[in-house]
Amino acid sequence: MAHMPTQPGGRALTTRPRAATRARALDIRPGVMLLFAGLLLMALAGIARAEETIIKSHGFSEFGDLKYPEGFAHFDYVNPDAPKGGELSYAAVGTFDNLNPFTRKGRAAARSADQYESLLFPSYDEPASYYGLVAESLEYPESQDWVIFNIRPEARFSDGTPITAEDVVFSHELLLEQGLKSYAEAVRKRIPKAEALDSHRVKFHFAPDIPRRALITQVGGTPIFSKAWFMADPEKRRLDEPRLEQGIGSAPYVLDSFDINRRITYRRNPDYWGADLNVNVGRNNYDSIRVEYYTDTIAAMEGFKAGNYTLRQENNSKSWATAYDFPAIEKGHVIKAELRDGDVPSASGFVINMDRPQFQDIRVRAAVQLAFNFEWTNESLQYGLFQQRHSFWQGTPLEATGLPEGREREVLEALGDALDPAVLSEEPVSAHTSSPDRQNDRKNLRRAMKLLDEAGWAVDGDGIRRNGAGETLRIEFLSDEPTLDRIIQPFVDNLKVMGIDARYNRVDDAQFTLRRRDRDFDMIMGGYPMSLQPSTGLYQQFGSEAAAYSLFNPSGVHGPDIEPLIDGVVAASTTEELQANVRALDRVLRAKRIMVPTWYLGKYWVAYWDKYSYPENLPPYALGLEDLWWVDADRAAALKSSGALR
Repeated sequence: MAHMPTQPGGRALTTRPRAATRARALDIRPGVMLLFAGLLLMALAGIARAEETIIKSHGFSEFGDLKYPEGFAHFDYVNPDAPKGGELSYAAVGTFDNLNPFTRKGRAAARSADQYESLLFPSYDEPASYYGLVAESLEYPESQDWVIFNIRPEARFSDGTPITAEDVVFSHELLLEQGLKSYAEAVRKRIPKAEALDSHRVKFHFAPDIPRRALITQVGGTPIFSKAWFMADPEKRRLDEPRLEQGIGSAPYVLDSFDINRRITYRRNPDYWGADLNVNVGRNNYDSIRVEYYTDTIAAMEGFKAGNYTLRQENNSKSWATAYDFPAIEKGHVIKAELRDGDVPSASGFVINMDRPQFQDIRVRAAVQLAFNFEWTNESLQYGLFQQRHSFWQGTPLEATGLPEGREREVLEALGDALDPAVLSEEPVSAHTSSPDRQNDRKNLRRAMKLLDEAGWAVDGDGIRRNGAGETLRIEFLSDEPTLDRIIQPFVDNLKVMGIDARYNRVDDAQFTLRRRDRDFDMIMGGYPMSLQPSTGLYQQFGSEAAAYSLFNPSGVHGPDIEPLIDGVVAASTTEELQANVRALDRVLRAKRIMVPTWYLGKYWVAYWDKYSYPENLPPYALGLEDLWWVDADRAAALKSSGALR
């Protein structure tokens, strides 16, 4: 024992004369007594753990109770009587060259990851709540030191072979061995062991002395691979290598056919094992799903007008405002709808690569932000359809507002010297306001140029900014999206007015993918998808260890003022503690100016040929185009009989 034994009150035990005499009579030396006491304490601890309550449930929620009880019939937001049949078809812009969604090499085809199911399935109307899919139930102690999943005996891969605990363990270990490094390194530390207890029971052990939040949902959401399929040819069938051979999954749809860079089609598996599960009632309603590939958005729009595909989720404001005036709209053959989006808007914008030397000074980053005119861009180029984004958790209870108070302030103060004092004394950094009347707001540009002067980037005789070493201040915007041309180019022009050697470089899909993965860019349009229940994923987005290689951290931001906040988010056991830590993190991230915040919509734009229907009560956290909507056979037939569709 390293420490003297203590009484329950904390006082050290003293050796009284009578106790000492008795010890000598029994010939028990003090060291042996200490050893005996230590063993006794260990035994008592073991008994306490053995008596710890084991929870067995049909689902799991990070906070609070599950909405749906054991044996529930279906989710509230589905249409349980939705008819099965017909085809969903939509477009993808770009290319694909392989069917492996887990490799960093090349571009995987649309939906190639959807064939793999997991032990748990998320609810679309509860944040961070999950129900049994491949697993019929789970068991875990109150401490959440481990979890056991009980796999449904009827669960099958698409080739008819059963899903076993051994497949689940294999999948976990394969992702650690061949998966993305940022994922593997984060998971390996938290989940040191997975074991098959029998053919249908799998147990995950969690590392001691780490927060328990999201560990159960982490393993519950891991894709399940067929061990037999991978091991039949382990050299060619790897997660980290591209391939055109489709793997074996257990999901409702299987690959039907594909034509590289043109289309890929999936068909419903008639023998899908889980069709009647409560989590699947009213879902997976199409007989087939077809994805048509186009080289650019203009061609894709023309394909939609012609009926080559029939559903389109729009993300271009110009198209939404001006392109939907073709005859099929006028005749009512195509429906244009705006639907609710209750999820956190993606924290998107022009991401700054923090590894680039020209961006090391925060004054340079602040100056670059000031060059973007959201108001003019929105009014002149985007038809006034968007709202300005400020926060990483915009419009949610997790957004930092005003001066930090209460628990949020305590969390920030605990960072000590690692924290910029201004974070405590000022309101959170927000996007600046610009004049909508002209492209370059002169007041903001003057502020920006003053910041550049202070940062040591002076204007030379040629009107170009250089530092004391004679190096030019250069910024390259990298993109593969033609629709961004009209947005980025005015921004670049404003930077040039300030004396920055700025340029816009639009490259092909493959080159952009490679450079983005290698973080070989100055600035790109990108972002950080956020959640209402953020947890361990924040380590991949903002953590120090993964910053050098994580695909989920395009800016590469990290630091001693970020890591403890992530720890606090992950360790949170109450909603209040979670919110305090996330707001503090939001405040710190915004202060670092790692991107130029752009816009958010807050709703979905959807256009579709009038053969689709959707539930009346769509859930707040998913649009459900691929799994909640369905084809109305009568309306589809009417479109064909009228000649509107082939």
